[in-house]
Amino acid sequence: MLAGEAVVAIWNGIAPEGRDDFYAWHIHEHMPERLGIPGFRRGRRYRSLDDSTQPEFFTLYEVDTIQVLQGQDYANRLNAPTPWTRKATGHFLDTSRALARVLGSYGRGLGGVLLTLRFDVPTEDAEQARRDLLAVLPQIAEMPQIAGAHLCRADLEASDAKTNESKDRSDIKAPPRWFLMFEACTPEALGNVSEFVGADGYAKNAVAGRYAMEFTRLKTEWAAG
Repeated sequence: MLAGEAVVAIWNGIAPEGRDDFYAWHIHEHMPERLGIPGFRRGRRYRSLDDSTQPEFFTLYEVDTIQVLQGQDYANRLNAPTPWTRKATGHFLDTSRALARVLGSYGRGLGGVLLTLRFDVPTEDAEQARRDLLAVLPQIAEMPQIAGAHLCRADLEASDAKTNESKDRSDIKAPPRWFLMFEACTPEALGNVSEFVGADGYAKNAVAGRYAMEFTRLKTEWAAG
């Protein structure tokens, strides 16, 4: 299960000339900085499993509540980007960032590989979609080699808010309104989930991404991810 009632989900690519600096910044400054914000519980970074997954990277921050992401502590960080942050994000490509509520989370732990499905649901169908998807997530969480199944819906006002960190960037795309995340032990298990979810229903036209975990961090230097 996810470690909170809200998440920051970020999909992004990196220009080749910024790749080494991105890794150094993300591990040594960015994740420690974000996990230092009250209410942030865990950060994870993933990299694409195959060339069909775009953009290449996916980062997930698990947070106590959506109010943390609407609060002053987080806003202070976004409005005071460090020089290293400005340099690193200057190489970002095709970035999509969602501040989202966790509508449902099932499972027994973290998986080494992850499937994300980004999609939209018409406003008039939102409540039915929530009920239908929450009905099927526990079944998926019990499939072989599946560690977790999660449904999130973005707060678009919070996701689209302009800050000093984002206001001059041209790489930022619209956030996904809805997304599913499935954690598994093997890439093959993700294929089974894709068939189960994608055959029909709300996520049949979703933008899919398959990722392998590269790095995870809790709030302290000495705590395991």
